[in-house]
Amino acid sequence: MLELMTIFLAGFWAGMINVVVGSGTLVTFPVLLLFGYAPLTANISNNIGLVAGGLSGTWGYRKELAPNKEMIKRLLPASAIGGLAGALLLLTLPPSAFGTIVPVLIVLGILMVAFGPVLQRRMALRRFTGEDPGPSRSAVGLIVGIFVLGMYGGYFGAAQGILIVGLMGIMTTVALQQINAVKNVLTTAVNGIAAVTFMIVAWHYIDWKVTALIAAGSLFGGLVGAKFGRKLPPMALRATIIVVGTAALVKMVFFA
Repeated sequence: MLELMTIFLAGFWAGMINVVVGSGTLVTFPVLLLFGYAPLTANISNNIGLVAGGLSGTWGYRKELAPNKEMIKRLLPASAIGGLAGALLLLTLPPSAFGTIVPVLIVLGILMVAFGPVLQRRMALRRFTGEDPGPSRSAVGLIVGIFVLGMYGGYFGAAQGILIVGLMGIMTTVALQQINAVKNVLTTAVNGIAAVTFMIVAWHYIDWKVTALIAAGSLFGGLVGAKFGRKLPPMALRATIIVVGTAALVKMVFFA
């Protein structure tokens, strides 16, 4: 009973964190390892379970999504294809393949979130003065970046949301809350595509008890996270992302 309750609560907390910031996997994955689940089983079962939290969180942020429907249409295929590629890599590469680069990615994401407003202002100034190479090149760069992060998300996904917020923060002029809403759509798509892939080619690795507990917890966590996150002013949301991202980095580097 203690194990079941702990996994459910971990799913709730991960669902809430994923919607507001990202990196919920760094809550659920260690909990599953603590209770003796094999890393691959824990990773795959956790991935499938967190889809529910992504769906509820996306619903909670639906008002912030409305102004960016065209952007979502452009970025969603890149996330989905990247998620598929990452899921297939998980089943073919050793777990240590991305181990060394994940902390570097998290640091990069934190820095992008922290200095996003400054970089956004510089980009706007360059476009105004005609020094910018053009929106088409920036759009292509954003799509490529989203594809790479989608591949990473399909493979493991810890702090994928932080990286997406950071990337979009420096390559677009979209408001932070709207970026967060788009991030929820993209990460949910990645998790969803990866989940379908796992159910087709790696069914034997799925622990459905774990998946159901995390799904139930993250479903409620996503709703609570959206209600809380949408009320945060941009500076507070940015500070929350930086604090959680730093905590995730410390956890991965010193307590892995």
